[in-house]
Amino acid sequence: MPHQAIALFRSAFGGPPTQAASAPGRINLIGDHTDYNGGPVLPMALLERTTAVTGPGEAGWLGLVSTRDGRVERVRWDGPLPSGWSAYVVGVMRELARHGAAPPGADLALTSDVPIGAGLASSAALTVAAAAALAALSGAALPADVLVEVAHRAEYEHAGVRCGIMDQTIAVHARAGQALLLECATGRSRRIAVRGRVIRVDTGTSHELAASAYNARRAECESALARLARAEPGLRHLADWPPSRIRELRRRLPAPLWARAMHVVTETQRTRTAAAFLARGRWREFGRLMNASHDSLRRWYDCSAPPLDLVVRAARRAGAWGARLTGAGWGGAVLIVVGATGGGTASREARIVRTVDRSFRRAYGRAPTITVVQPGPGARPERVI
Repeated sequence: MPHQAIALFRSAFGGPPTQAASAPGRINLIGDHTDYNGGPVLPMALLERTTAVTGPGEAGWLGLVSTRDGRVERVRWDGPLPSGWSAYVVGVMRELARHGAAPPGADLALTSDVPIGAGLASSAALTVAAAAALAALSGAALPADVLVEVAHRAEYEHAGVRCGIMDQTIAVHARAGQALLLECATGRSRRIAVRGRVIRVDTGTSHELAASAYNARRAECESALARLARAEPGLRHLADWPPSRIRELRRRLPAPLWARAMHVVTETQRTRTAAAFLARGRWREFGRLMNASHDSLRRWYDCSAPPLDLVVRAARRAGAWGARLTGAGWGGAVLIVVGATGGGTASREARIVRTVDRSFRRAYGRAPTITVVQPGPGARPERVI
């Protein structure tokens, strides 16, 4: 993909770029809507990546182009915030400037094969790749944790998506063949090898996080935490509520706040248990927790969608060990655990794929995109020659 970005840059700006970087999309095996509530997540990077190539530009300005529409846009990075994907890059420049790592101005071309709006962290891949390329253009050696911070703040503070740190963290720190158990309240993490068969079903149902119910859900969680903390002054995160006291939530909180809290608390416990199963290769038990996670997201967090539920039902009916939506929800993709490598996995996978494809075509008149998930590496510099 770097060669495609380089060709686009040359076409748009009339010369070669001088720096390039790429970053992956991600799937989250389990632990959705726990990150911004101080809980654990279990993501892994995808092989699909976003590539940013850049070169010097007029001071105070960004020249921007992507393969999405091929249109060249010029914006002041210290001026009014533009709309669309340009806002993310402007946010990156502003955050790099806070660290003394922004070039005076830049031209930047972007290419990506990470599906947009599919719950696969395309925006984090964009901000991480852009931040790495622009920092390199300025001559700065940006530490990994600062790269995560810059990319996260660009999305949170400037683009208006009130996300947690999961997407940017895995985009920077991922390693091939591994998932990352990340405790979002503390930043502690543990790598876990993935030695099973997982497939992804992209439903083609897009979501726009800043305009969806995502920010509303976060506000509901903050309200639930504030109410609980009045009675429990030491409670810092919603994920810290003890699972042994789960029944109290319905008594202490009004609807729908108790339902949101119910998901966060149970998902926190599920994710830590699932990580232990994954580390021991116990895929059946892991799959059962994935099923419970989807049911909780659908019932308590109310963030599923009919295409997602249809795929989950079809996969389970065909013998999947587990199936759940991945990402924030309201559209996007479903993850399906086929099983451990070997045994009858291949025939089970073929049956699952046939069943899901047939069910989806019958309901929506088109085929879903079904791919095997392979855990990929994190952000890296790319050659521009």
